[in-house]
Amino acid sequence: MTRPHGGLGLGLSIVRHIVELHGGKVNVHSAGPGRGATFSVMFPIRAIRRTQESGSPDAHLLSGLRVLVVDDESDAREVVSRALTECGARTAAVGSAREALEALPDFKPDVLVSDIRMPGEDGYTLIRRIRALDSNAGGLPAIALTALAHPEDRRRALTAGYQSFVPKPVEVDKLAAVIRRVSGKD
Repeated sequence: MTRPHGGLGLGLSIVRHIVELHGGKVNVHSAGPGRGATFSVMFPIRAIRRTQESGSPDAHLLSGLRVLVVDDESDAREVVSRALTECGARTAAVGSAREALEALPDFKPDVLVSDIRMPGEDGYTLIRRIRALDSNAGGLPAIALTALAHPEDRRRALTAGYQSFVPKPVEVDKLAAVIRRVSGKD
């Protein structure tokens, strides 16, 4: 009752709760008392977009294909993997370039679908390391599925060794069509 300003001090906690419900994060930074504060809100970009017009994807479009999905964001990894499974693919999903390289010999994917921006080794490093392999895995068809959507990002991904560049979010049927094309099934 005797404070010089109004309010209950609930605003930031309400914002944090709403942002977290949407899968986001709130960060606060201050240089000290009287120096102000910076608040940043980050939301994940959806990897897959489902449109009403596209309906359900063809359950046999990717039948017989093994697809390795690489994304450090667990929600994106799960959504992409599930969507491709609904199209008939057999998928394995991993969260880093290191895990992807470890999965190659056992899973033997027909196509790699990888995010570019990942902590540690990014998608550019991953594809260069795959291309340097002596085994058949060195020629693995690969798609960069990324929120980096500038022409320079596309050029860099293709130069690094990806056969295709798909910006997030993408419709399931369009991603499946690109996978079929790079796999040689079309």
